[in-house]
Amino acid sequence: MSRAIRRLLAGIVVLAVIAAGVVWWLRGPGPMDFAGGTTVALADYQAGDPTGVPASLAKASPVERGEYLARAADCVVCHTAKGGQPFAGGFAFSLPFGTLYSTNITPDKETGIGNYSDQDFLNAVRRGVRKDGAHLYPAMSYTSYTYMTDADVLAIKAYLSSLAPVRATPPENTLGFPFNQRWAMGLWSVVFSPNTRFKPHAARSPEWNRGAYLAEALAHCGECHTPRNLAFALDNRAKFAGAVTAGWRAFNISSDKNTGVGGWSDDQLIAYLSTGHAAGHGTASGPMGEAVDHSLSRMAPEDIRAMVAYLRSVPAVASSDLPAGTAPAAPASHKEGGGGALAEGKRIFHGACVSCHGWTGESPISPVATLTGSWAVNDPAATNVAQIVISGTARHTPQGVLSMPAFGSIYSDAEVATVANYVTARFGAKGAQLTEQDVANLRKQTAK
Repeated sequence: MSRAIRRLLAGIVVLAVIAAGVVWWLRGPGPMDFAGGTTVALADYQAGDPTGVPASLAKASPVERGEYLARAADCVVCHTAKGGQPFAGGFAFSLPFGTLYSTNITPDKETGIGNYSDQDFLNAVRRGVRKDGAHLYPAMSYTSYTYMTDADVLAIKAYLSSLAPVRATPPENTLGFPFNQRWAMGLWSVVFSPNTRFKPHAARSPEWNRGAYLAEALAHCGECHTPRNLAFALDNRAKFAGAVTAGWRAFNISSDKNTGVGGWSDDQLIAYLSTGHAAGHGTASGPMGEAVDHSLSRMAPEDIRAMVAYLRSVPAVASSDLPAGTAPAAPASHKEGGGGALAEGKRIFHGACVSCHGWTGESPISPVATLTGSWAVNDPAATNVAQIVISGTARHTPQGVLSMPAFGSIYSDAEVATVANYVTARFGAKGAQLTEQDVANLRKQTAK
């Protein structure tokens, strides 16, 4: 063998080792690796089955069990277009490289999953592979659903099959090259989607394992709350540290006491997950509000408690771009001097917002409308404040639905930026510096 060939082969080996190292680093730890200890096969776990439905539904029919599990997995939100039929697809994911539309999962035989066998459905949900062999994009949370058991996935299929079929074909995706190459998702999945089932941690309590199964497999919390790496896979080195998804910020839900939920009481966390509001910590809106309304609020109390037990164990990761705590209520006086942009923001707030939110941030009409204590107004990026102004929000309260209207069609991008900057300056720890272009970009990212 000539010296040149030996050098070429050596170079190829070095490049292969480097490539493998990069892939290994990008893949990183699994979502539950932080827990350490020994995992066991589900059948070998002696403290009860943490998968499936709560005890009250243990003897329910497959359809009833599937309905509960489909809600826990929040299927309806991503598979329902605004104004469309439930589960008929067409929901638009606005991504930096184009728009992706969700599929029809009603039992229609031509446009839905009516012809899917059990194995076809398992492949789609847990591996991201359609009946025709094409790979799904990871906007479908199969990297989390991969941990679900056969029984739970097929119960969801039974529920979906019990629904009325809807003939509906979503619009064509508008992804640019190379993201429009579905075959590449097969390579991506080999690296970033393990195709493995949930294994209980032997040394952990049944409640912890139940919470892990719910949070990681069904509720797929990490898909929004964990940042992504350069390959758009979840970066579990910063597990639950928060991320911006679909133009909304999903805040830190690690056990960090300053910027996460480590300083929340169990009751506050339970209230937030169950109702979308926790006194002193704000109200859920955007995708989190939808998750509460369609999924978390409909789950059994013991399942919410199990999720809280699991969240408590997630290692603390600080959000460096957030203040170390939220600001107290603003002073009742609102005689700020000066002019310019903040004065214009104050004018808009006075005309459209103060009657519900008050000058102190403590709402005169409902705790749900209180701004004080929420991370949205304490986020110097003002992402969610701007999105709430644009899109509005609705929260369910004991007194009924409390709605904030959408002002996106009334106010210009510059006006939205101005009022968002004023709100964060008055009620938060640090005022935002949103620009007209920032708001324009947020509008583009908002799911449609």
